Amino acid sequence: MNYRFNIQYYADNTHKYTSELDNEDFSVDLKEDGGIITLTLNPKRPVSFSTFQMYFDNKFSPTEKLFTNGYQSWTVTKEYSPDGMMDEFNPRILGMQKKNFNVIGIFGSGDLLFHRYPEEHGVFYGYSYAYIRNGGNIRLYGSLSERVGYTIITFDSNQSIISIEKDLEGVTFTEEKELLSLAVIEDGYDAAFDRYFELMNIAKPTAKRACGYTTWYNYYTKVTEDIVYRDLEAISKLEHRLDIFQIDDGYERAVGDWLVYDKKKFPNGMKKPVELIHQHGMKAGIWLAPFAVTPKSYIYKEHKDWIVCDDRGRRRITSHNWGGFYTLDIYNEEVRSYLRQVFDTVFNEWGYDMVKLDFLYACCLISIHGKSRGEIMCDAIDFLRECCGDHIILGCGTPLHPAFGKFEYCRVGADVGLCWENKAYAREDVSTQHTLTNTMYRRHLDGRAWLNDPDVFLLRDANIKMPLEKREIIARINSLFGNLLFVSDDVSTYTEKQMKIFIDTISRPKAKILSVEADEKKNVLIKYELDGESAEYGFNIVSGETV
Repeated sequence: MNYRFNIQYYADNTHKYTSELDNEDFSVDLKEDGGIITLTLNPKRPVSFSTFQMYFDNKFSPTEKLFTNGYQSWTVTKEYSPDGMMDEFNPRILGMQKKNFNVIGIFGSGDLLFHRYPEEHGVFYGYSYAYIRNGGNIRLYGSLSERVGYTIITFDSNQSIISIEKDLEGVTFTEEKELLSLAVIEDGYDAAFDRYFELMNIAKPTAKRACGYTTWYNYYTKVTEDIVYRDLEAISKLEHRLDIFQIDDGYERAVGDWLVYDKKKFPNGMKKPVELIHQHGMKAGIWLAPFAVTPKSYIYKEHKDWIVCDDRGRRRITSHNWGGFYTLDIYNEEVRSYLRQVFDTVFNEWGYDMVKLDFLYACCLISIHGKSRGEIMCDAIDFLRECCGDHIILGCGTPLHPAFGKFEYCRVGADVGLCWENKAYAREDVSTQHTLTNTMYRRHLDGRAWLNDPDVFLLRDANIKMPLEKREIIARINSLFGNLLFVSDDVSTYTEKQMKIFIDTISRPKAKILSVEADEKKNVLIKYELDGESAEYGFNIVSGETV
């Protein structure tokens, strides 16, 4: 393979450019062994990189499909045709320059603050792994570790090249370091991903397929103790028992103050619901955004020194949720002590069995303490696993590769909307179409990295803006592809038809997906095996009509 390099770096306070792997400032050893490409840096003096890109020629066939993995859980992820376009933005967003994106806005949850979005046909990029598919076979390019920095893989069919770039912003290298370990695997779809996870030494998850309830997609932050008890009572009367009952955002006084619950909403505290949930034979789950704090929180007011700051010492708003929130510095020992206390209380005092950990991307929006975003994210996930011990983690809003093998369940798509129409402005925004797309195209992670959470299905009539036929499509896709099936409905309001769909959805065994094919009109055809029989299911991702 004829590899070429585009390297821009700083050494001796000078910005330099090179396309060579050996110069007066550093050398890079390139090795290929058994389909694994390794790049090892040997600095001759302190060096930091603004661009480290390896690229090589590749002729793309018009019949191939190109898959690129989105930045985090919510980011749109799918296959493209080589002449297609990454067009997941609202058209009003395209054409804006990077400098116009505001971290306080909806773009804080994505990568647009440090990576340019392609606004042309034929260019597709993603993180950590990607593949080119020809029928049932793929050529998979997969990073074996993101600890030194994220790996950004770009397919450019216009220039007929594949680019492998490392996000090394914020790091100064002074000693030997492996910059890249990339597996290139050609095989059938499932066999290639089996081999990829084998090379990363990630054991298959031991968690089981589960069904449950979450308060979020009906009551949002208006959840109360009375609502919890009412819906819990309704669920307890079902013939088919659910596995998990989760209390989502809204119980806390303010985001960040996880041990200070809202006494008006939950006058009996957060332990009492657990006792009732357990009495009904279900595991109790609770939502946390462990790295997020809002200006209203006690934590922010009393510990501003715990907040991530940029290189000018300014505290950085991370994203727009809850009116804007800040991020805790995971390397601050007082922060780590506080979060250990939070998890100890949640598990050992309140008695919860599972935590849904959300907005995890926040900890690595900017590089801090001389570490890259990828290293920060890896360290953060490791710390969360340590804090939670053997308790169940449902991850969400997280860059995926650092979490491989660390969570029992993980969200693989955006939040589902209350309507079918796509009203998203950003690639991470709420969108039913986007989350269904991700559920189908990230199916290879299920049973390898964790068990996939496709997000909820909703069957109720109240507080919903799509006909039952479309709600049923969401339920069908979740059941076929996902292994964590959550609902947010008061099931006591179900009609006989809704109850039948509900029971069918949660009792149906996991399907073996054989293929997913989408045409130019956005019609999707799914071929699968269920209970030993072959079947097909088709629908249009834009209209929400079955085909």
